[in-house]
Amino acid sequence: MPRFILSGALAFWLSFPAGAQVSYPAVTPGYAFTFPRDHGAHPEFRNEWWYATGWLQTGAGELLGFQVTFFRARPDIVTDNPSAFTPRQILLAHAAIADPKRGRLLHDQRAARPALGLAGASETTTGVWIDDWRFSLDGNTYRAFIPAREFTLELDLVANAAPLLQGENGYSRKGKRPGEASYYYSQPHLQVRGQLLRGGSSVTVTGTAWLDHEWSSSYLAPEAAGWDWIGINLAGGGALMAFRMRGKDGSVLYAGGTLLNGDGSRTTFGPDDVVFEPMRRWRSARSSAEYPVAMRVRAAGRMFRIEPLMDDQELDSRASTSTIYWEGAVRALDDATGAEAGRGYLELTGYWRPMKL
Repeated sequence: MPRFILSGALAFWLSFPAGAQVSYPAVTPGYAFTFPRDHGAHPEFRNEWWYATGWLQTGAGELLGFQVTFFRARPDIVTDNPSAFTPRQILLAHAAIADPKRGRLLHDQRAARPALGLAGASETTTGVWIDDWRFSLDGNTYRAFIPAREFTLELDLVANAAPLLQGENGYSRKGKRPGEASYYYSQPHLQVRGQLLRGGSSVTVTGTAWLDHEWSSSYLAPEAAGWDWIGINLAGGGALMAFRMRGKDGSVLYAGGTLLNGDGSRTTFGPDDVVFEPMRRWRSARSSAEYPVAMRVRAAGRMFRIEPLMDDQELDSRASTSTIYWEGAVRALDDATGAEAGRGYLELTGYWRPMKL
């Protein structure tokens, strides 16, 4: 959908007169995850996302990054308008290909409300769609079909392990206040196979991916500008997730993460266990935002150097989520030896302007 139409549609959907204040449920410790139900949507909460990122390789050995993300938001309005067009939920989606030969992302975005079957999110298992963009779970296989403007992705992402509950059994703190939290699980080491169509030709791709599913009612503290997050599939079957929430004054408000070892054991990090140290910054000529695209990340005594597949992986999503951020494929290098220890994705938000969810 052209950007001017998309932006105008969102403005229309959010222009309904508000009534009483929406009451969102709190995220609290002790929630008992039930699958496949919790693979599905939780529409009473304020926001939710299914976030798939990974590395692809073509038969010719070409390395690419990819992102497929669906967001669900419950607007802060209460209305007794019975119309199917009343925006009780809004769905948004991003998709991107990181291609070093091109030097910047191929990306596209969608936004819609669940009306007349044009968009929706299943509450029984993963099944989200906007028009012909779809992401669903069939048994242990996630299926993505994304016919974007400059490319089409048709991928199967196979999960061979149980979901990894982040934080305290899936209760993931994002700030010092108890309510600043999400319910959060990941599926690292997804095995990927499918087709990528671009430039009029289709190629078979294989690779490895990471899926995050989070839902929350109060994700960001009022004083937060944004966050830095990494999800790395480590060699030997391990996985690393680490994040820090940054304040508008540049301070670190909160941090956390999880290290999954190859033997299945895990370590959960507290705020003092995670350090992000910027090593090199890249400035976007389009937005003027400056991002720390290369970092050292210390987590539970281990140190990794994070290096991007390419510097320009900035995604302009102002037509859907009203922000610009950096989301890119990265390598994790052992800081002592320089050897590649894993591959994954780095997300940097709030560097253009403070995030608003």
